[in-house]
Amino acid sequence: MAPPLLKKSLGQHHLRHGGLCRPLVEFLQPAETRVVEIGPGGGVLTRELLAAGATTVVAWEYDPEWAFALRRQTEDARLSLVVADALDLVWERCTAPTLVAGNLPYGIGTALIERLLARADPDSISRAAFLLQNEVAERLMAVPGNPVYGSLSVLTAARSEVRLLGKVSKGSFRPPPKVDGAFVGLTLKAPPVAGEEMAELAATIRLAFAYRRKTLRNSLAAGWGPTRASAVCEELGLARNTRAQELTLADFVRLHRANQERSGDS
Repeated sequence: MAPPLLKKSLGQHHLRHGGLCRPLVEFLQPAETRVVEIGPGGGVLTRELLAAGATTVVAWEYDPEWAFALRRQTEDARLSLVVADALDLVWERCTAPTLVAGNLPYGIGTALIERLLARADPDSISRAAFLLQNEVAERLMAVPGNPVYGSLSVLTAARSEVRLLGKVSKGSFRPPPKVDGAFVGLTLKAPPVAGEEMAELAATIRLAFAYRRKTLRNSLAAGWGPTRASAVCEELGLARNTRAQELTLADFVRLHRANQERSGDS
């Protein structure tokens, strides 16, 4: 039976063969471990994870046609299929030890990683590895001063150690996308502030980057009011022309804590 048609509307670009997945599998080391896979498609990565000794691969596939095709082609009892939107996955329910992998559809890559990092317990999910658009991978790994450094870069650094595992040319996909891809590996870690504070820290980071052409003070003033924004920046010794793109994760933590102390100002 012929495989289903690939749907452009769902951003479906499947890897041509399993050898391309080797950097991801080697980073995860899935032997004797449960793996949650996002977007298995034709099962190229799925079969590599099973061959590497994963105890279970729980594969979340949005497209029921491809889910049916994967089940038909892969009779391994260790494969469990969930036909649903991976953005609805409740990461807090994952139990230890769990790994996460996926050739992420380009339309949901950023949102899925943000949700994973915001909600996953690093004691339950220790590592994750994804194939993404190269430009998204660059944003995940960017450091202060890099033109693509932004809120995604800081939030990723807050919850993980990230590294590039390899590049994948667009010709390695079927059909070829317009851009090259990259494998990234994330080693999850505890947040730099107490769990209940992390949402507030994330809000501060996003506010700081919301107006990239503005100074940090002016960006913060949009949410905190000018008095508190100026007071916090002066307390931390930040010059008037400082921009969010210059701050490290540690700087944002200090900014968050100073703001908490002055939350009555406006």
